[in-house]
Amino acid sequence: MPRGGSMGATQKLVTLKSGRTRLFRSKQERRQIVEETLKPGASVALVARTHGVNANQVFAWRRMYRNGGLETVASASLLPVKISDAVAVPVKRQGKSKPVRRGIIDIDLGHARVRIEGVADPECVRVALQSLLR
Repeated sequence: MPRGGSMGATQKLVTLKSGRTRLFRSKQERRQIVEETLKPGASVALVARTHGVNANQVFAWRRMYRNGGLETVASASLLPVKISDAVAVPVKRQGKSKPVRRGIIDIDLGHARVRIEGVADPECVRVALQSLLR
């Protein structure tokens, strides 16, 4: 039995030829453990100990996570949003001059921070967020 508590449905205990046992965790569980370590102020060693995992193993999972190796079935997720007042900034153009509304988008994902200034192309924002959420 792992030190971190009872075995969950996503874990698999395998007996090796040597007679030793090894606990295998699902991608979802490894991903969840890694995401705990990415929270502000989190200690990899403490999170690892809580789950009965060696800290070096968690660091390896973090590399896999950054490289997209712990991706699970894509699902919609909500991100916290803070809306502030838009500011009209005059832009010099040839012909009719009309103020263009420009803004700033700040996104904090825990493991990455994105700041978009000016007029944001929705497709560009979508692609950037998808790649950062891996």
